[in-house]
Amino acid sequence: MQKLTVGPIVGYTTPEHSRIFVRGAPDDREAVFAGIRHRQAGSQQWSAGVYSRLSEAYDMADTLVLNGLNADTQYEYQAGWFTTKDPNHTPETVKRIALEWPSTVYRFKSASSKRDREHRYIVGSCRYLRLTLDTPSRPDLGDSIFNAINALKATGPLDGVMMVGDQVYVDDLNIVAPDRSYADISRKYRAAFSQPHISQLMSSTPTYMILDDHEIEDNWPANRSSGDEQLYRNAIHAYEVFQCSHGPAHDLLAQGGINRRLKNYWYTFADGDTDWFVMDCRTERVLKGSDTRMIGVEQENALHKWLIKSTAKVKFIVSSVMFMPDQKSHGNDGWKSFAAQRHRLLETIRSNAIKNVVIVSGDIHGSLTCKLTHSEDPNFVVHGIVSSPLCNTKLLPYAKASNLELDAPLASNQKGLYLPAMTSHMVSEDNFACLTLKGASLRVDFHDKKGQMLQSVAIELK
Repeated sequence: MQKLTVGPIVGYTTPEHSRIFVRGAPDDREAVFAGIRHRQAGSQQWSAGVYSRLSEAYDMADTLVLNGLNADTQYEYQAGWFTTKDPNHTPETVKRIALEWPSTVYRFKSASSKRDREHRYIVGSCRYLRLTLDTPSRPDLGDSIFNAINALKATGPLDGVMMVGDQVYVDDLNIVAPDRSYADISRKYRAAFSQPHISQLMSSTPTYMILDDHEIEDNWPANRSSGDEQLYRNAIHAYEVFQCSHGPAHDLLAQGGINRRLKNYWYTFADGDTDWFVMDCRTERVLKGSDTRMIGVEQENALHKWLIKSTAKVKFIVSSVMFMPDQKSHGNDGWKSFAAQRHRLLETIRSNAIKNVVIVSGDIHGSLTCKLTHSEDPNFVVHGIVSSPLCNTKLLPYAKASNLELDAPLASNQKGLYLPAMTSHMVSEDNFACLTLKGASLRVDFHDKKGQMLQSVAIELK
């Protein structure tokens, strides 16, 4: 077997199963398969392998599923790809082939089913990795912050990494040499996800992703033109292959593996005493008419029902676009342009007295914490965490607090005003956030690209 060309990436992980992304390479003459095997840490006996025949339709990548795991347990695994001259081989028949597995042993931990425990997550967005002549330019700049995250992980386990958008910049060279073909876009993903430090992190930590505009084009879909149909098809297919495939949006097939027929890109998952609703804020927008929308009708209804039903201590809503406060400029791309839909969400939270709602965002190339209160309802509060960027470019400025609208209500009606306020300073440099839920407090620690603490904010829970 050969070393994977991208991955492994540990994706959606529960107490019972884990989804792991793998990629091989095309072969014009022979069939290509990928395989994975695992064992509990400390055990000498490997499981039977799980295999998949790889296809160029999915860029020689697939997500393999490890089932039958024990909760809160450390596992080791090996993964690789190989070819076979027999075109009739299947994932079942290749189990009989004597394989020499790659020597690298990776490790991950299955999720814990305990609710009242400490939870720790990394949040980040906007990682710029310019390609010049198909080669990353100074890839160490785009990868170094993941070395800091790995160092933080060495101090204590992480429950997951939430990547909130712009994991790649498909449009980084739009002015001089726009990337529009699937080959060019997938090449960016392969480069971005194969750097050493991010590879180390994703091979051992459940990683969750959602797209934002730069996975397609800046300010998508407002900047969409009549000739962008092919760009969208290629960009969204690459997103499905490299980001969505190992997440919770896919159903599992009874015989193992993921169901490639996606219903939507938004998804939910639960982890201990946290529930997560990860919104798709890009592909369902309605920009014209009397009912403009950031998210579609089905997604909005599902979000409201999820909020009301959740019994978790903390309800995390992930919006790749900053939910609050509003920006003074670029407002047409933000929630300010979809005020009615945002107000419906806030009213659902307030009228149902839902506690400990935290909205996690990225996008603005600045990090902060904030809160939203209500002028007539002292029991209402919604918290916000913005984490961006993981790696900026000199072509884009960092956000400043002066860019935000903080002197006007976010929304209002006859029942009162929704009032935004920052609860931290603005972080205007490359950074990531570490969220630690312990007892009745959610601590938000912002770290720079060397791992140094920039500021720490405690959110008291109700």
